[in-house]
Amino acid sequence: MNTTPHEAHDVNAEALATLSEYLELALDKGWSVIFVRSQGGKSDVYLGDPGEPQADWARLGVIRESVVKAILETTRSGINELAIKAQTYRFVRLFTQVADSGAVVFVAA
Repeated sequence: MNTTPHEAHDVNAEALATLSEYLELALDKGWSVIFVRSQGGKSDVYLGDPGEPQADWARLGVIRESVVKAILETTRSGINELAIKAQTYRFVRLFTQVADSGAVVFVAA
């Protein structure tokens, strides 16, 4: 599937807006944002402590894999500082395993 520059811009804008929304929730609650890859080209989104059992996490919903991919392309593993809509976010991006699925964790720094 080929994407036009306009479609790529839309996905990137959606990815940044999505990431900032989840980072704000994580900051408010003092938890981490956890994306767990699921079936059907989507990822489940949780708020919680990745060191605790998944049953203790709050499920926030799902996001399309194209949005997750754009978030991963915009950020890097380790420490990040990213300005989104005039707000600067500092966080650490980590990878982990949840059950049999890969997961990405964003921890406020």
